[in-house]
Parts: sequence; C-alpha cells; structure tokens
Amino acid sequence: MVSEQSRGDWSDEVRVAGATVIPPDPKIMEAIGLNYALEAAIADLVDNSIDAGASQVLVRFVRRGARLVSLCVVDNGRGMQDDDLDDAMALGKRRDYKTSDLGHFGLGLKAASLGQARSLTVISRTSGSVACGRRWLKDNVSADFICDVVEAEFAATALNRSWSPLTVQSGTLVRWDGVTNFPAAQDASTTDQYLEQVLPRVRDHLGLVFHRLIHNETVSITLDIEDAEIGSTGLSQTAVPIDPFGYRRTGRASYPKLLLASFEEHSVELQCHLWPPRSELPAFKVPYRLHHKGQGFYFYRNDRLLQSGGWNGVIQPNDRYRLARVAVDVNDELAGLLSMNPEKTEIRVVEPFVHAIESAHDRDFNLRSYCDDAYERLRESRTPVGTRRPVLPPGRGFAPRLRQAISTELSFIPGADPVSIRWQNLEDDQFFRINLDNQTIELNLNYRWAVNGGWAGSLNDAPLLKATIYLLVHDLFRGEYLGAKQKDNLELWNAVLMAAAEAQAS
Repeated sequence: MVSEQSRGDWSDEVRVAGATVIPPDPKIMEAIGLNYALEAAIADLVDNSIDAGASQVLVRFVRRGARLVSLCVVDNGRGMQDDDLDDAMALGKRRDYKTSDLGHFGLGLKAASLGQARSLTVISRTSGSVACGRRWLKDNVSADFICDVVEAEFAATALNRSWSPLTVQSGTLVRWDGVTNFPAAQDASTTDQYLEQVLPRVRDHLGLVFHRLIHNETVSITLDIEDAEIGSTGLSQTAVPIDPFGYRRTGRASYPKLLLASFEEHSVELQCHLWPPRSELPAFKVPYRLHHKGQGFYFYRNDRLLQSGGWNGVIQPNDRYRLARVAVDVNDELAGLLSMNPEKTEIRVVEPFVHAIESAHDRDFNLRSYCDDAYERLRESRTPVGTRRPVLPPGRGFAPRLRQAISTELSFIPGADPVSIRWQNLEDDQFFRINLDNQTIELNLNYRWAVNGGWAGSLNDAPLLKATIYLLVHDLFRGEYLGAKQKDNLELWNAVLMAAAEAQAS
C-alpha cells in the first residue's frame, strides 16, 4: 500500500542553493576518447583536413623494424599559425563550425587522438609562415594542463620531409606516438599481420565515410607504411569511394522510392533503396560487415556519411531487412536535433524525429511496407541453385582476411590438412608448381618483385594472386598424382602467368 507521504514528497524539479567551481582532475585525460574506434578517430582527423581546404590527405603508419611506433595524418590544407594552433589544442574548447564544415559531429582533434595515443603532436604552417607545433603527453599532464611547444626547427623539418604524394607548402601534420592499439610484440610477423588487417579496415572505412567527396574529387586519401629504420615506404593504397547505394541494378524495378517525413517546421527526405540479393560488390559487403549488416539509415551531412546503417529505434534490426538502405541528407537545422554516440557508429535522434519517420507515407507506401518489400525480395532469392563441393582449406601463406573470405564462400572437407602457399626457388619456365607430397603451392621467387611492385613482400603478401591460383588448383590436391589433362592445364596457367609478370615488369 502506498502511503500519503510517499505520494507527496516527489518533486519534478531539483532545487539548488547556489553554485561552486570544481576544477577537473588531470586524470580526466585518461577518459578522453574512450570507445573510439581507430578508423573513426582517423576519419575525424580527415574531417579537419577537409575543413582546412585540403585536397590531399595521407595516412601513414610508421614502423621501426619489427615495431610500429607512430601514426601520422598529413594534409595540404591552409594550415595554422601559433594562435590558431593553441586554440586547436585547447582541451575542452570546441571550435566554431561553418555551415560547410564536416567536423560538427566529431569529438574533435584531442578526443580523437588521445583516445588512441599517449602522445599527440600537431605541427602546422600557413603559406609563407614559419612552422609551429604543440604536443600533449597524456602521462605528463599537470594540474595546469601545460602543453609542450615543439622546436621551430624540428617542426619545419617534420613538414619538409617526404610525405609523397603530398608536398606540404601549407598544411598540417598530426602525429600519434604510443598508440595503444598497436601490437606490443617484438615479432615482425605480428606487426605484419596487424597491418594486413587494420590497413584495409581503415582504408575501407574512409572510402565509405567520404565516398561522395572522393567521387567528386574534393579530396583524395592515401595510406602507406614507412619503415623509419631504412627510410622507405612500401606500396601506397588509395581509399576508393565505397557507395552504399552503388548497386549496378536495383533490387526491384519500382525502387528507389521517396518518403517525406515532417515534424514541426522541419522536413526530411527518406530515399528508400533495395539492393539486389547476393551482391558481391564492396559497396554492399563493406557496410554489411560494419554495422547492423548494412540495413537501415545512412545519414549524410555536407556529403560526409555520419551513420552507415541502423534503424535508430524506428524498427528493430532483422536479418530479413538486409537489402533495405535509406539515404537521409540532413541540413544544419536538422543537425541541431542529432548527436553521435560515443563509438561514432550511430546518430542519436530526438523522439519527434522518430515519430515523423514512423508516420511518413506516400499513399500505400510507408516504412513498414518498404521493409516488407525488402523481405519479400530476399525470400525470392533463396530458391536453391545447387551446391558447391567441399574443398581443402587454405593455410600458411594466405592472409587471414583471405582465408576468412574463402571460408565464407566454400565449405571445407572435414579433417583435411590445409593447402599452404609459399615463395620458392623454381626453374625459370615455371611461375608456380604443385607439391602434392607437402600439400603446397610453390610460387617462383624470381617473380615476387613483379607481383609486389618491387616490394620484398611478407609471408601473407600478394593476396590477389594467391587467391586466383588457389581457386584454379585447389581441386588438384584431392588426388595422389596429376593426370595428363591436369598437367596440361598447369602448363597453360604457368605460360599465361609468366607472360603477365614479364608484361608488368616492362
């Protein structure tokens, strides 16, 4: 039974008697940027570069022998002078954003960086000015929050060194040291495996988030790895646009369809798309891996993707809706009603926005009928089309991501030993050969330089070539010897691959 007193002692408002100033503890630095994924933090830095007018951005992982030591993001934007740099490095200070700026939803330079690294150094210069730099050390922050001033000579040298393909006449270098995500192991193969996993993930994330800006040639983003011990970089990779609506043919002829959601004085268009089933395009698969299997809302502001999938409480995610993607472009009026979650994966929307989307309709078309169409299209595609024979699994020499991709598409013979692939000294008339005794595909070491573009390579290098040869020959390991037809095929494949390697070298 509820007493009369308990009914009347609750107040909807908290009464205050005054206010007091409580200075922050320096240990607050430890909490900055928590839950921030590496690729999301790098994307925040790229936002700043684009806002500074950069047309080129370089993301560089720096290793010294076996160990990764730093990560740098360099741009050719307008750059900063001392006063601007002090403002940019001020903890807790949020810069004024222009209508066209991308960084509105970011946690900013400091949070993005100090959530990943023990040390943040920013070096910059404007056209014709002297280079300047500042550094935050997470471990050395005092109660006065003293920030290090980088020597002018060091700052100039840092910007003048080779950052190919950039030339930093004006621009900014953001350098992370003591990156907590980097492997601590001394084994070079551990670092190699880390880079093989992380570099494509960062590249694909940037290609997705900035796909419109890359496609429109507003900015180009390059990634590479520098070995500071020998002073050279390996092959660079370019972030290519990954358009989550970039299907070649719509999943149903009547799509895309448009819905208009209105609330108060605001309105927003919902562009409802249906992907075709069984798509192998990166534009479908990359968002599928990242968030809610790619289904749901894709929020954009100024052509920058803020959220890649997720239904924001409007609909419960369900595998049957995997083909449904909705593009939503928000302006500054709507942007004031949105915020990012700490992981930088999802937009938080106000309740009236959710209700407006729920009630949006065009005659008999609404969000529910749209999801029903997505499920129906998926169900239609599930008619059996035959089965694939189980294969021997790939083993040593295949990159982990490649092994995962093969396991997704093919089933393996239970208990079978894996097929390995490695570089070996072979006769000049062989690009590769099959060693049935060792269950190994042996690649001619003389052609490694051609395949890797002059790079010495690593254990799991040349994934495209290795995947191609594996798909050609995996079935040959089922028998104890090679028949005449199989040998003839091997001679054909060898001849064509050797000609291709020599053409690439010429």
